[in-house]
Amino acid sequence: MNLLERKSIRKYDSKIKITKEEMTVILEEATRAPSSMNMQPWRFIVIETLEGKEKLKHVLMGNHLQLETSAAMIVIFTDLKKYEFAEKIFDKAIENNLMPSEVKEKQLRNIANMIPNLKDESIEKSGLIDGGLVAMQLMHIAREHGYDTCPIGGFNHDLIANALGLDDKRYKPVMILSIGKRAEDGYPSIRLDVDDITTWM
Repeated sequence: MNLLERKSIRKYDSKIKITKEEMTVILEEATRAPSSMNMQPWRFIVIETLEGKEKLKHVLMGNHLQLETSAAMIVIFTDLKKYEFAEKIFDKAIENNLMPSEVKEKQLRNIANMIPNLKDESIEKSGLIDGGLVAMQLMHIAREHGYDTCPIGGFNHDLIANALGLDDKRYKPVMILSIGKRAEDGYPSIRLDVDDITTWM
């Protein structure tokens, strides 16, 4: 599938749902995206029920057509406590013969020494970058499964975690992706020329 053909879709066929099994595969494939130190700070809230969509509705700034017609709204957060998963990640790497145990121990020591010097702002900043990477991958993976998406940033970033029952000190929003079967084509758009955005040195 041509990556350059992706468009943001705002109206979906509301009769088409995505099973939990297929959504799990889509998310698993999306999380092959890279992340800083492979800490995979992305956390997904898949909102597909009417009750869940009602909770989300109160923090959206528009985008109600996507909310009402999509199969799901995937809210992507970054986890400021991502390093708590380091040992689990490294243990899985060892189980799959991808990392020697001595490397795990060295990495854990490095992380333990690093964490006291990190501010939440810097952890959040790197997590937003990683979240953007997984979001873009998710959009392309969704198309491979026959679905379309729309990235959404128009929501109350200060209230969304609490609205969904999350700790807003720990989980910081990246974006929302609507996903489903398109009912209308997306709008074509233009891009700046490479010369407008690139400096050669």
